[in-house]
Amino acid sequence: MYRLSTRQILLIALISGLFAAGVVTLIDRLNNRNPAAEAAFSTTPPAGITDPSSATDEQNNIEVYRTLSPGVVFIHSTSYARDFFGFVEQQEGSGSGSILDQDGNILTNYHVIEGAQQLSVSMGGKKDYAAEVVGGDPDTDLAVIRLKEKPAGPLTVIPLGDSEKLVVGQKVLAIGNPFGLDRTLTTGVISGLQRPIRARNNRLIEGAIQTDASINPGNSGGPLLDSHGRMIGINSQILSPSGSSAGVGFAVPVGIAKRVVPQILRYGGVRRPKLGINTRDVSAIRNQVDLPVSDGVLIMQVARGSGAAAAGLRGLQQTETGDIELGDIIVGIDNDKVTNSDDLFRVLDTHQIGEVVQVQIWRNGRRLAVPVRLMESR
Repeated sequence: MYRLSTRQILLIALISGLFAAGVVTLIDRLNNRNPAAEAAFSTTPPAGITDPSSATDEQNNIEVYRTLSPGVVFIHSTSYARDFFGFVEQQEGSGSGSILDQDGNILTNYHVIEGAQQLSVSMGGKKDYAAEVVGGDPDTDLAVIRLKEKPAGPLTVIPLGDSEKLVVGQKVLAIGNPFGLDRTLTTGVISGLQRPIRARNNRLIEGAIQTDASINPGNSGGPLLDSHGRMIGINSQILSPSGSSAGVGFAVPVGIAKRVVPQILRYGGVRRPKLGINTRDVSAIRNQVDLPVSDGVLIMQVARGSGAAAAGLRGLQQTETGDIELGDIIVGIDNDKVTNSDDLFRVLDTHQIGEVVQVQIWRNGRRLAVPVRLMESR
């Protein structure tokens, strides 16, 4: 018989205890996880739509609308604000949204629900359903709201497609609520790809889908669908001097939604890596200030406790004589060139929180590489 020493017995006991603690922790996490945060998107083409290659255009329009329009909702928002005289004014807005799952989560634009104090959702009937904001991401103009009360029976879920394989000329269909006209269908084609548009906070949204399908006020947040009935974009903006459709509309690619929505469901927002700095583009000030480079991002201020502060990056400083000393100028991160703030945000979004990156800077006429640990931005 194999005999164990006292030391071996104590070691086994210690390992067993650690294993048991780990199992308990894992079980606790599984029991307390948020099911909505882990809801899977539907990517299965909906039943009831004939293969577009063997159907007429009219038949395809009818089948896509009939199958998916019950999954497109009319969102009504209400907020309250005091005017100059102190009286409370009621402000109302509207938009569209797509049902994501049977839990009643609805995808829409951030600007549709921004500042809303009350939300109601119409699903085509006479009854309105109260909804609440789950969270949003102003940088991509996407948000998720959730029904507080669900109608009887299963919800119609809008399946998500693939925005990476789109081609100009491809047929698209938009369903939304322009000017309050609920569940309106417009059709067209993809008229451009990889269009840069800006969210209301001026952050760049890359890769937007351009379409000539009529997009009007109230369409915001509704789905842009392919001929199989899969969402390929979220209708967000129009380009028009009059504010109405001029045949140039833009949709946020569904690929962005696939990255953003799981974080909104889990955290109420999107966690992005950051350096912890305030900046100005070199191109915006190079005519007023003598700078050593023509492109890059000038650090104006470094936040206390940030990764940039720990790494010793410098912002604007005042010398003992009262002069202003310029901060570091970021010209790259790892092997990626940084010419402006858009580049900086784009490059940072390709990294993870806690990752260490080599920030390429100009300081005192020299180019340096400074390792910086990225921290969380929400």
